[in-house]
Amino acid sequence: MQRILRIIFNRVTFVVLSILAQILTFVIIIDSFSNYLFIFNFLFMLISILVVIYILNSKSDPAYKIAWIIPIMLVPIFGGLFFLMSGGAGLSSRMKKSMTLISDKMKESLSQNERTVQMLLEDNNIAYNQAKYIEKYTMCPVYNNSYTELLPSGESFFESLVNELERAEKYIFLEFFIIEEGLMWNTILDVLIDKVRQGVEVRVIYDDFGGMFKLPLRYNKKLEEMGIKCCVFNPIIPIMSIRLNNRDHRKIVVIDGKVAFTGGVNIADEYINKIEKFGHWRDCAIKIEGDAVWSLTAMFLSVWSYLRKEEEDYSLFMPQENKGEIGCCGFVQPFDDSPLDDEHVSEAVYMNLINQAQKYIYIETPYLIADNKMMIALSLAAKRGVDVRILTPHIPDKKYAFAVTRSNYEELLESGVSIYEYTPGFNHGKTFVVDDTYAVVGTINLDYRSLYLHFECGVWLYNSDSVLQVKENTLNALSVSQKVSLEQVRNVSKVRKIARTVLKIFAPLM
Repeated sequence: MQRILRIIFNRVTFVVLSILAQILTFVIIIDSFSNYLFIFNFLFMLISILVVIYILNSKSDPAYKIAWIIPIMLVPIFGGLFFLMSGGAGLSSRMKKSMTLISDKMKESLSQNERTVQMLLEDNNIAYNQAKYIEKYTMCPVYNNSYTELLPSGESFFESLVNELERAEKYIFLEFFIIEEGLMWNTILDVLIDKVRQGVEVRVIYDDFGGMFKLPLRYNKKLEEMGIKCCVFNPIIPIMSIRLNNRDHRKIVVIDGKVAFTGGVNIADEYINKIEKFGHWRDCAIKIEGDAVWSLTAMFLSVWSYLRKEEEDYSLFMPQENKGEIGCCGFVQPFDDSPLDDEHVSEAVYMNLINQAQKYIYIETPYLIADNKMMIALSLAAKRGVDVRILTPHIPDKKYAFAVTRSNYEELLESGVSIYEYTPGFNHGKTFVVDDTYAVVGTINLDYRSLYLHFECGVWLYNSDSVLQVKENTLNALSVSQKVSLEQVRNVSKVRKIARTVLKIFAPLM
């Protein structure tokens, strides 16, 4: 009985019922004006035609355009209206304007050390060009005075995170897509409460959609009562104009401006394998110390300022400058990516790495839902002799996304790309490593939402010790994974092939 009551009074149930009630009301209104059905049909058809013209002339990816145009043309009476209600492909101009505070504050707070870029230019012109691109379009500088360490599992991230939280003296910032009550969050929460008592300022941001199935309603108020400042990103409003597209998919932890973490790990027990949902959950994160922590600090503060609608003095959170070198080599560049502009930074960073690769490219991703540009780039890299290996899950968390992932196998395998599925379970890692020289570790999936619609972040690495750590970690995973053969892919029923093809068409909307 208690379980039934929990379902009835669950927030998700309320949201779904609210939207269904609005759809029913809409149908009743149309039926009430049945005498004017011709006028309604004509009006909605006209809206759909105008929407299709708008989509064709937009700067969206061609696959995204097709994914919208097909359903609109199949159901022209409601298709165009649904596009307008769902918010289409991205942020409205009004929302972009209101969110310019995020990019403005980033621009104000970050500056590039010219000595660092000169050193990079003298070392490698290709690496310099990549770093300058990231700096130009994200305002995030490249650093050379920073230490990085790959944390090869959710368990190692959790252990390192708790250790660093316990050392906090001034402030703790946490920003996650998902926070779920359980062993992992409760352990962290106990430390945060203790730190609040010690006078440490604690701030938490979580995405409302990411927490909708995981946290009680108004959980942010509960944290505030504990002394933890909390903001919810893009709260879900149960109306038909609901905007689910643009989520805060970032994972950022900053402690005293001295230590930072990012990567694929959210705060929920499956990420540390305390509960099993899809076999063994494989993930990774990266720990940063030194100057590069400031970029992640600025990323957090810029979103915090937007959500709180408050002016913030960023200098209060800037640590003292590091005296001398921190004892590491290589270059580190944390960067963010957002739908606030039409520059798809994450995709460009990945494409640059693919196109510059000479020996190998090892990729880890939970979803291989790449667009045509990236599919061609990966295929051409393999055809010119580059060893391209991609690791995907064997046990999926979303069956429809896994079907689309597998629909891309044949084209890549025919080109010479090697694909592995992580046999023990679900691979959630998001990494690139190229030629023992470059690597990227972050929150960015190879799917349309990560590359075009979400707020994301990553860390670009050049000649850092962590580059080889990423390589070793991926090779370790490949050694326990199943290599996919072309024969396996082709030996699939026609019904399943058709289903995958249909899903692939609508992949940009998933």
